[in-house]
Amino acid sequence: MGQHEKLLERLRRRPKDFRWEQLKTLLGGFGYEEEKGSGSRRKFFNAKTGVSISLHEPHPRNELKSYQVKNVLDHLKQEGLL
Repeated sequence: MGQHEKLLERLRRRPKDFRWEQLKTLLGGFGYEEEKGSGSRRKFFNAKTGVSISLHEPHPRNELKSYQVKNVLDHLKQEGLL
């Protein structure tokens, strides 16, 4: 099992300590690229599908909030990636 699969499996368990860098790696494996917005706003855009997901980069801690993990999982399911 590669890093992408391990991160996806970990995200599915909805951990409280899933880090922003892990999310970037995971979404990058699906073809998403991070685009910076104003402040902590970030958009992950998939050029192949034309679909994006918008999130706020967590700060000062690096862990995603539980609603962000749910939003990412919901988005991946909706796009047929899960």
